Amino acid sequence: MTTFLVLIYGNEQAWDGMSDEEQAAIDAGHRDLVAAAGPGVLASGQLGPAERATTLRADATGRRTRTTGPFVESTEVIGGYYVIEARDLDEVVGWAERLHESAASHGGVEIRPLHEPT
Repeated sequence: MTTFLVLIYGNEQAWDGMSDEEQAAIDAGHRDLVAAAGPGVLASGQLGPAERATTLRADATGRRTRTTGPFVESTEVIGGYYVIEARDLDEVVGWAERLHESAASHGGVEIRPLHEPT
């Protein structure tokens, strides 16, 4: 088995402006993924707004600086995630395709394998 991180991207303004029906479709996709993956879902979560993020970076002198907000300018931000154990990438893709964000013009889903600790 391999462990994968499923990152859910989207436009926060689009999410905030969704109708109850659109929100229900998103919620249904998440329930479907969890039902399909079952005990393979090791962790999941919905993130707070990007404007409340704190970013640590080094400046030109190597001194750490702390800023509020995401570290890149983008209309899409990470809104949530799943950590899923699966046989292979194809299995995870099949589950992730259930997410509304995988087909919406305002979002996307990124899947990455996690390195095993050494």
